[in-house]
Amino acid sequence: MSRDLILHHGTVLTHDPVQPVVDALAIRGARVWAIGTRAQVRAAAASDALEVDLGGRGVVPGLIDAHLHFELTAFAWQQVDAEAPTLAALQARVAARAAATPPEQWILGWGWDHNRWGGVLPDHRALDAAAPHHPVYLSAKSGHAGWANSAAMAAAGLQRAPAAVAGGEVCCQPDGRPTGVLLEAAMDLVTRVIPQPSLDDSVQAMDAAQDRALAAGLTGVHDLDGTRALAAWQVLRRQGRQRLRVCKSIPSHRLDEALALGLRTGLGDEWIRIGGVKFFADGALGPRTAWLLNPYEGESTYHGMPLWEPRELAAAVARADQGGLAVWVHAIGDRAGRETLDALAATRGAGVGGSCRRLRHRLEHAQLLHPDDQARLAPLGVVASVQPIHATSDMHIADQHWGQRAADAYAFAALLARGAVLAFGSDSPVETLSPLAGLHAAVTRRRADGSPGPDGWYPAQRLSIDAALRAYTIGPAYAAEEEQDKGTLAPGYLADLVVLDRPLAAVQAMELADLQVLGTMVGGAWRWRSHDFQVGDGHAC
Repeated sequence: MSRDLILHHGTVLTHDPVQPVVDALAIRGARVWAIGTRAQVRAAAASDALEVDLGGRGVVPGLIDAHLHFELTAFAWQQVDAEAPTLAALQARVAARAAATPPEQWILGWGWDHNRWGGVLPDHRALDAAAPHHPVYLSAKSGHAGWANSAAMAAAGLQRAPAAVAGGEVCCQPDGRPTGVLLEAAMDLVTRVIPQPSLDDSVQAMDAAQDRALAAGLTGVHDLDGTRALAAWQVLRRQGRQRLRVCKSIPSHRLDEALALGLRTGLGDEWIRIGGVKFFADGALGPRTAWLLNPYEGESTYHGMPLWEPRELAAAVARADQGGLAVWVHAIGDRAGRETLDALAATRGAGVGGSCRRLRHRLEHAQLLHPDDQARLAPLGVVASVQPIHATSDMHIADQHWGQRAADAYAFAALLARGAVLAFGSDSPVETLSPLAGLHAAVTRRRADGSPGPDGWYPAQRLSIDAALRAYTIGPAYAAEEEQDKGTLAPGYLADLVVLDRPLAAVQAMELADLQVLGTMVGGAWRWRSHDFQVGDGHAC
């Protein structure tokens, strides 16, 4: 049996209502054994406990990303970084990758944003010039648009646009030829011909990506990728290489299979558990496919794009709920949010499989909710799974496309004031997975460079540091029905924690982005460290 571990001489934020701040804690096995003063935890721990001096640094409960795409992130880190400031800069990156890639092999990338280049969608010619001998496909930053060159379209047989694509659109030139830009479901026309990674490819990429996530201070993730990612997490677990805790979604197109297998939300343990079924009610802000109640700014009739018809969505949500599966519904525009809340409202009171269990359904993103709908989440018990980094990343295009409605966008303070549970995430690889960057965005509503100014973007929606931290700890734990195990540092809870270079109480709001993670512990074991802490016998730990 391993020795007890005592961490002392720190400022430990526990989220325990009786002892919210302590200077020491004791760990036995994978769980917290005692909290309090150094003397108190020494008395509670075994006599041979190993003591670690934190040197006055800060400790917070393990940070949990409530919404990311872990496999997609792992592969995106291996591909062309398409988040370039100019089209020319992106062409140079693609050309450099082409020079190092055998002809006719696919070149993939992630992150382009035409809004940074003046708002005009690109076409295949820019990629043809950069990589004339390779099929190229780049995913947009939003993940809701793709961009293919001529070779990629030829491989997909996409010389002419199809008459219609359900739930998507092939952008075309005036003569009907595809430009290479594909929106929503139309992306499948090309992605289905791209050679797919093997399970082993996913395992290796995700294993390496865990280190970067741990270095950022994450101890757990809610992973919204597909079933191959679920298989990869299981392989990592079986091989003893899983270092992050995972709550895993099920894609909506697998709903029938999940119900037939009898899967239920909560199946699993503290390392891997089944979360909810992921649905897409609409698209995204960047490509203007988010579904709105009123037209986009400068448009008279264009409202965006629903990806499920409301009746079909409501029926699928009801089936999942009756089968014991929570639903996690992507809804960015206010029309998508309203239709989703209507569908969720219909499930309340119906019971689950004859029981009285109330599933914790989630609204994912909720970037633009009508004020009338902001008040509906709490009474319905719907979690607001939102990403604060989107607010500062999207502020300019939100103002451009939504106009005055942007005052009610990314309304974290309003949702919290109306009683909703906030669960913060990053939506990586759409944004950085750094939870410290997310804390900074939620508290300041400013970018790291200080823009748009001292008060931030719509400052009424700023949160306190404490509220933002809870949304990265207690909120995700609650959303996954794990609040008795995670999100708090108190006796009986899992010993998942992050050591920061200074206490949060000593940090000004704009300094949040400069905080450094020195160590990340999951289950009482250091999973990542950049610092050797001094132990009681004078050795480093």
